[in-house]
Amino acid sequence: MDPLKAAVIVFPGSNCDRDVAVALKASMGKAPLMVWHRDTELPAVDLVVVPGGFSYGDYLRCGAMAAHSPIMREVKALADKGAPVLGICNGFQILTEAGLLPGVLMRNAALRFICKDVTLRVETTDSPFARRYAAGEAIRLPIAHAEGNYFADADTLDRLEGEGRVAFRYCTADSDVTAEANPNGSARNIAGIYNEKRTVLGLMPHPERLAEDALGGTDGIPMFEGLVEALS
Repeated sequence: MDPLKAAVIVFPGSNCDRDVAVALKASMGKAPLMVWHRDTELPAVDLVVVPGGFSYGDYLRCGAMAAHSPIMREVKALADKGAPVLGICNGFQILTEAGLLPGVLMRNAALRFICKDVTLRVETTDSPFARRYAAGEAIRLPIAHAEGNYFADADTLDRLEGEGRVAFRYCTADSDVTAEANPNGSARNIAGIYNEKRTVLGLMPHPERLAEDALGGTDGIPMFEGLVEALS
């Protein structure tokens, strides 16, 4: 079997691309390819990560300009073939703007940037991203965003719920989903969602920022190790 290959898409303003690369290398045993947003071809890879940051300085709407970068056509084509695509924070925003995921990320309810650790409840493990977690498990990951308030119309939210496509919700340490545990006003405490095939995940918190002991926690490691396990 050919060794697993991954790519991290880099936009002007990306600032979590190297963090993701470190986490992927630790799980894969080799560094991912760093692909510039203006490239028109995506190398043959098994996994794509769209990292966090402030692509294009968050002009217009967060992710709106990045979604039209040449490489995103290739990312969408790969996603259509069923390859896993992970969008983290600004990457989540880009995936919604590109039409790979429904809904939109709006300004936080408090209208200010929030940077802190939050607790998430794992809603389902039926995906390559969450297979190493337990359903209902509470995990700790950092957030760092001003536009993390997930919104979709009621029909879309009901469909996400009914199809088991809500990946993670903001919760208490006891896995209780409460208004107090919601840091940004996201509809139904949603922190991450899947596409219909559960091969595309958009997630506001940063698993790569708690992926080794030196960073103060390891709750992000299972996401990367699960992806490697699923694709190997």
